[in-house]
Amino acid sequence: MKLTRLGAAIAVAAIVVGACGGTGGSGKTIKIGITLPLSGSSLASAGPARDGALLAIKEFKLEGYTIQPFVLDHAVNGVHDPQQGAKDMTTLVSDNAVVGVVGPFNSSVAKVQIPISNEAGLFQCSPANTNPDLTKGDKGKELRPKDAINYVRVAATDDIQGPAVATYGVQKLGLKKVAIVDDTETYGKGLADAFEAEWKKLGGEVVGREGAPKGTTDYLPILTKFKAGAPDAVFYGGVTATGGGLVRKQMPQAGLGDLVYLGGDGIQDGRGDTAGSFINIAGDAAPNSFSSVAAIAEYPGKADFAKKYEAEYKVAPGAYSASGYACAQVVLKAIEAAAKKGDVTRENVRAAGTDPATTFETVLGPVKFDAVGDTSQKIISLYKVDMTAGDGTGDWVFDNQVNYGN
Repeated sequence: MKLTRLGAAIAVAAIVVGACGGTGGSGKTIKIGITLPLSGSSLASAGPARDGALLAIKEFKLEGYTIQPFVLDHAVNGVHDPQQGAKDMTTLVSDNAVVGVVGPFNSSVAKVQIPISNEAGLFQCSPANTNPDLTKGDKGKELRPKDAINYVRVAATDDIQGPAVATYGVQKLGLKKVAIVDDTETYGKGLADAFEAEWKKLGGEVVGREGAPKGTTDYLPILTKFKAGAPDAVFYGGVTATGGGLVRKQMPQAGLGDLVYLGGDGIQDGRGDTAGSFINIAGDAAPNSFSSVAAIAEYPGKADFAKKYEAEYKVAPGAYSASGYACAQVVLKAIEAAAKKGDVTRENVRAAGTDPATTFETVLGPVKFDAVGDTSQKIISLYKVDMTAGDGTGDWVFDNQVNYGN
């Protein structure tokens, strides 16, 4: 499929629902799109990012403008769906009031959204996309039919995240042999590739690797095959909704239940009483699991952000709540800069949001974007499951963060 022409191919099929609230003045109405997978198991991961973005929009005021969020869900049967994601973006592009977008969450969705938003010159900030090919090299260029950059992200990339998890496993946990399964998606396979390369570089052994596409429900044949190689860990490349929780849940049935389980940010999605979360699905098998988040965990304003987030939503922030808030801050600051320039047009917002010379003050700290839209924050945070946390339901507990920008 030609990604650069996907928008035109599916434009007539766009059927979505916008959720609008407002803030700001009583003058010109402009909208910020929020495109994320927001139903089923995906909600556990992406819902906190949406809520962070909505909170930032609610707090923002700009004289002469009313700013409304326009929220779209591209989960199908509880899993992010690239085709529906493309329809989301086509809908946002078709609404002239939309001048910026927060999202998407998954790299496979970004791959089909970026050509559509780029053609329209619509500024887009992702709180969670990590696949390097969305921005870098020839593959990144192929997603941009126009030369102008319109897409940025506040998350670090998998060429950093994958090696970080491998290093943690070998050097911190003392692991030697790993088996790898990935969901064959853009994010999952890419993360697993980066993890495997670094694992071998560090002297670790890979005793098996299998791909299992989303929709797979029985992982016992794969796990049984892995057992023969006597691994001391299993790495999963993918998200909870595409199998991350089920793999861990089924490991005891294959005699692998007490092994270390490693994953990226795709399985870091809430405590045990959050429906559809990794810990909720894995259940009693969840202990001894470790994950990463491709963003800073210990940031200066963390306590203040948590306080106002909990006041708004009555729950603690999730792994990507602050990243969703930060992305919305970037879009809002670009809107503010455009207003100062004379008019909040898509082009003025895009130019302001992608200017490599601009430092954006965000909840995550100061952020700049390079010439292809990647963040200056090269930080990976590492977590482990603690079944005594989360009011006894189990939760991800922060362990360490590494700044690869230093």
